[in-house]
Amino acid sequence: MSQDDELCMKNNLNTSPLADRIRPENLSDFFGQEKLVEKNSFLVRAINNDQIPSMIFWGPPGSGKTTLAKIIAKTTRSLFYQLSAVASGKKQLLETIERARENKNRNKKTILFIDEIHRWNKAQQDALLPCVEDGTIILIGATTENPSFEVIGALVSRTRVFVLEKLSPENIEKIISRAVKILKNDGINLKISEKTIRLLARLSNGDARMALNTLEVAANQNQEITPKLIKEILQKSHLLYDKNGEEHYNIISALHKSMRGGDADAALYWLARMLEGGEDPIYIARRLVRFASEDIGLANNTALVLANAVFDACHKLGVPECNVHLAQCVIYMAKSKKDITAYLAYKKAQKDVEELGNLPVPLHLRNAPTKLMKDLDYGKNYKYTPLEDSSDQKYFPEDLKNRKYI
Repeated sequence: MSQDDELCMKNNLNTSPLADRIRPENLSDFFGQEKLVEKNSFLVRAINNDQIPSMIFWGPPGSGKTTLAKIIAKTTRSLFYQLSAVASGKKQLLETIERARENKNRNKKTILFIDEIHRWNKAQQDALLPCVEDGTIILIGATTENPSFEVIGALVSRTRVFVLEKLSPENIEKIISRAVKILKNDGINLKISEKTIRLLARLSNGDARMALNTLEVAANQNQEITPKLIKEILQKSHLLYDKNGEEHYNIISALHKSMRGGDADAALYWLARMLEGGEDPIYIARRLVRFASEDIGLANNTALVLANAVFDACHKLGVPECNVHLAQCVIYMAKSKKDITAYLAYKKAQKDVEELGNLPVPLHLRNAPTKLMKDLDYGKNYKYTPLEDSSDQKYFPEDLKNRKYI
């Protein structure tokens, strides 16, 4: 085959993304998620017995959610429909449900796969409930977000949630190698070394789609794919960090707990994950101000001074200049002694306020700016500490007399 013929074939094959063209159609070619699809697992038994329940696949981008749904569609005898929550709305959903009812009348099962189901609002998700409950459709929803937060509780309770893990570099290597082999069978001979495959797998950060898209872009530029070409395309490792999603809260939690535990190195890593992922430095600085009192507190009052100074620096400088200020503060916080006396004491006081309500201020502590207030004994018998002995003076409401929080 000439180079011109090979190029022509490549152009014909590029009508759809490589990730879609080589998508496996059976579990034997499905790499990763070993626990989920191991022999005799619940999901495999359900597929083999054609008894698929409604379910939600929850996992990071490129972990195989759509692929697994399509393997189920190929393997079972159900009719398969797919909607994207990004491009489809309630109208398309209702049309699909109507087709599913017609299928049910003909004793045909219907699987409805909804990609990125978390992007649908409550009303759209509510519309699914009746047909999931009565078996009109078997729902497979895919989401990168925690379904506990992003999918309505009634729908979650009627489905089985399967968690897909981020793919390992070894899994990505197998997927890339399979893609190269399929392209070769189609007449496209890519030159790519094992070293380059390993590099691409590592830089893809567990995202098979990213790996295959990068491979495709590289193949369209040059049939000899080198580490340099891969790095030029990716520029840098893509970081999974959704500022509005669960990963955001997971990473800030890891940063907070690393500082609390005194591990400055781990705290720096989580800080870098947030900053390199595009987090607003003001958000981090605000959390550090909170940490200075909540976790360090009376053990080191200077921590709060530093945290406020760093907060101010982040306002003045912005990224990337303020990154070093945040790093300084994170290291200091991690290495500082911890004392949660103030935090716990406030919680106790807060509980009394919630349980006992608006207890009256003792008369001797009340402000008396007018004659009427003075006539009502506001401020009477108050002892001014700088000038007289006030050791026996009471400051609590009567119902909290002698209460101790500290």
